[in-house]
Amino acid sequence: QVQLVESGGGLVQAGGSLTLSCAASGRTFSRHFMGWFRQAPGLEREFVAHISWNGGSTDYADSVKGRFTISRDNAKNTVYLQMDSLKPEDTAVYYCAADHFWPVTIGSAYWGQGTQVTVSS
Repeated sequence: QVQLVESGGGLVQAGGSLTLSCAASGRTFSRHFMGWFRQAPGLEREFVAHISWNGGSTDYADSVKGRFTISRDNAKNTVYLQMDSLKPEDTAVYYCAADHFWPVTIGSAYWGQGTQVTVSS
C-alpha cells in the first residue's frame, strides 16, 4: 500500500515557475514507477510525466516537454515536478500516481488527492 500527498500548488503568473512535490508513505517507494497527471475543469485527466524507479527513464507529454522536469529522491520518498515557463493552459489539478508497472497510466494503482495549479495571464 502506498499513500501519496501532493503539495506545492498555487497561483502563479504566466511565465513563472512552480515545483510540485509528492511525498509517499511506505518502505517500497523506490520500487514504484511514479507519474504526474493533471485534470482541467471539464476535461479528462491527462498524462504529464513519469519516471522510472531509479530515475533513469523519464517521459513527458508533448505539451510540457522542455518546460517541465520530473525527478525523484528515493531517500526522501518524494517525487517532484519542476514547472517552468508556465502557461494559462497549464491550469489544472495536478495528481501524483504510483504503480509497479511501466508506463504509469491513468489506470495506476495509487493516487494522491491532487494540488491546484492556477496560471494567470
